[in-house]
Parts: sequence; C-alpha cells; structure tokens
Amino acid sequence: MAVLDERVAAPPAVRGPGPGGRRAPRNLHPLAWWAWALALATAASRTTNPLLLLLVLAVLGHVVTARRTEAPWARGFTYYLWVALTVVAIRVVFRCVFATGITPHDHLLFSLPHIPTPAWYAGIEIGGPVSLEATLSAAFDGLRLACLICCIGAANTLANPKRALRVLPGALYELGVAVTVSLSVAPQLVQSVQRVARARRLRAGRTKGVRALRSIVVPVLEDALERSLSLAAAMDSRGYGRSGTASRRSRRLTGALMLLGMCGLCAGVYGLLDGTAPAALGLPAFLAGAVLCVAGLLLGGRRVRRTTYRPDRWRAAEWGVAGCGVTAAVLLFATVGYDATDLNPSLYPLTWPTLPLVPVLALLLAGAAGIVSPPPGRTPEPAGDRRGAGTTRGTGTDRTTPEVST
Repeated sequence: MAVLDERVAAPPAVRGPGPGGRRAPRNLHPLAWWAWALALATAASRTTNPLLLLLVLAVLGHVVTARRTEAPWARGFTYYLWVALTVVAIRVVFRCVFATGITPHDHLLFSLPHIPTPAWYAGIEIGGPVSLEATLSAAFDGLRLACLICCIGAANTLANPKRALRVLPGALYELGVAVTVSLSVAPQLVQSVQRVARARRLRAGRTKGVRALRSIVVPVLEDALERSLSLAAAMDSRGYGRSGTASRRSRRLTGALMLLGMCGLCAGVYGLLDGTAPAALGLPAFLAGAVLCVAGLLLGGRRVRRTTYRPDRWRAAEWGVAGCGVTAAVLLFATVGYDATDLNPSLYPLTWPTLPLVPVLALLLAGAAGIVSPPPGRTPEPAGDRRGAGTTRGTGTDRTTPEVST
C-alpha cells in the first residue's frame, strides 16, 4: 500500500511585528551583515588600544550569539576565535625570537640565547633580551589583526555568502562566483570538521593525539573534494561560465572602463588619505573613477540575464544594521571629541591605556546591530535528517524566509 506524502504549501512571509509586538523572524540581507562587519573591521584597524580591541571582540561575540542561525556553517565563530588567538601567539613569539629595538629604558623580562647572523643580515637579531614593551607592542598589533579576522568570521557566520551572489551586478557574476566559492570554503570546512568529529565520537574513536588528527584530516579533505565537484556540477548545469552574446568590442570596452575606473578609485583614495597630495588627486579622481566603474558595470550587465526567486529585500532593519557599523567607523576616523593618541597609546613611558568615551560609544552603537536586526529565521532541515518518513507533520521548515540556494 502506497503512502501519500501530503505537502502543505507554506504561507507567505509575515511582515511587521508578530503577536505581542514581537518582530517576525526573518533572515537579514547578507550584504547588511557584510557592510556591518567590514565597517567594524575598519574601525578596529584604526586603534591598537587593547581595551577598545577587547570591546570589539565583545561586540562581535554579542551580535553573533544573538543573531546567528541554526545552520551548521553558522557555528564556526569559535574556530575563528582560535585562529585569532593563534595569530596573537605567533606575533608575540616572533617578536621575542627576533629581538630588535631594545632600548636601555625597557623593562627586561628574560633573555634568549643569541645566534650570530651574517653581515648582510644586519638589523635583525635572533635571540637576545626580551623586553616588556616589545612584547606588549607585538601583542597589541596581533590583537588588532585578530579583531580583523574575527570580523570576517562574524560576517561568514551571520550571512550566507551564497545568498550574496544573487545581489551582485550582472557584469560581476564571474567574479562573484569566485569570491563566493572562496568565502564559503571556511564555513564548509568547519561543517566538515564538526561532522567528522561527531562520527568519530559515535564510533568511540580516539579524540586526542596525532593519530586522531590524521583520521580527521583525510575525511575532511575528501568531503571538501566531493563538495567542490558537486558545486562545479551545479554551476555548470545552471549556465555559469557561458560566454554570452557580447561582442569582442563590447568586452574590451567594458574591461577598459573597469580598469580605468579602478585606477581612478585608487588614486582618489590615495589623494583623500594623503594630505600632501594635489587637490585634483582626491575627490575629483575618486568621483571620476566611480563614474567609469558604474558605466562599465552597466555596459557589462547587458550580456547577462538573470532571474531571482524571492529576492532579498533591503528594509529598515538592513539600513539600521549597516548604519550602526558605518557610524562606528566614521566616529573612529573623525577623531572628534577625543584625543587621537588615545587610539594608539604609547608604551614609552609604560602606562595603563585610557578608555576614550566617544570610541566606546561608537563600538557600543555597533553592538546595537544585535538589537536592531530581527530574530533569524529557522533553517530548513535537510531531507536526509528528517524522521518519520510518510508522516504529514511539519519538519521545522522555515515558514518566513526559506534559504534558497543560488
């Protein structure tokens, strides 16, 4: 006797506040999270103050914890934290091994065995005395780089990079595919490691030692290869890589406009950042480069025709999330209302770093993205993970904004 699988169509997405004044769960636009994370990374790159950098990490942890989804790839922020901690440790170790710039006023911690270097390697010493000031300087620089890594990790955790491909201009779809594949490598590796580790625990395998590492690496690499082949087959079946109907003259003109536009943007950014540059090299060059890039995108987009199923809408919550990050970056770049030296405290003399009020409020405003954004929608369960085949009960599918693969 055959069992009929009755499927009930999901109701349309609910907009506005839900029962009790609560907002309906939905997945935020991926570019909003990326704009917020990149703006926060820009703000973190402006300072080496350890107190502000730790506040950046706290803001990232708060927003990721409050607004990440239930997808397996959204559980990888812990791995980015471990990578960031490793970067700080490597930076400190290198600074201790290649001990340079020790002054008589430094506070010496210990001394490593000195290894003599040839004359052509002058300026760099291997081993020798290690000072507290040099170690702290390396730790602060490593902590800033760690914040940048965690910002990218937060963007990968909060936003599905495959969904961002759908909102790119048509002229950049080849570049968008490459960027999307590269950005999705880290979440997929995290998911593979979690799945392999779970399978080993179920089989009572060893969880520590070199043998355990070897038994994890091989299945993870095999799974990554299978995912790459599946992705290539899916992209080929959907027409990626086709040459289109553009002529050779049109492609050359598009490439020339984009190349000149990028040169104009680079020259404009250099002119805006360098106060000694000519006036014509700043804002005029930047605007000219932006116009050329837009013209190239419009011309190149004619040869690509795409349709989007349930496009992601840019609503008030997206503006709020992106605005929180951009405002924090602008406040740290403007240096208004506080001393610029508070962002990069000096270690000579060695004093406790201050905590300026305006940058603190700016970073707290960036953390408000966890409140401005709506609760995330639930991710649909894979067909292989459903239980009770043949039943007509729901399986936890997202009824608001389901994930649609591109």
